[in-house]
Amino acid sequence: MNPASPADPRPVVVRATPIELAQFIKFGGLAESGGAAKQAISQGRVLVNGVAETRKGRKLVVGDQVAFGGQTLVVASQ
Repeated sequence: MNPASPADPRPVVVRATPIELAQFIKFGGLAESGGAAKQAISQGRVLVNGVAETRKGRKLVVGDQVAFGGQTLVVASQ
């Protein structure tokens, strides 16, 4: 089996959906703080399902993919 590359989606389990984009980025470890997450989003450096997203409050649901900093996370539920 090949090890996962940084671009392979990594599931992140959340307690409830929808979850705000900035909160998910911080929770998933893509940003060190909520402020850093919000800044990256406002600069258009975050992709949601392959499309640049600039709305910090964008609601994510199970199955949404978020890419930032060479990593991709997928919203998952318990």
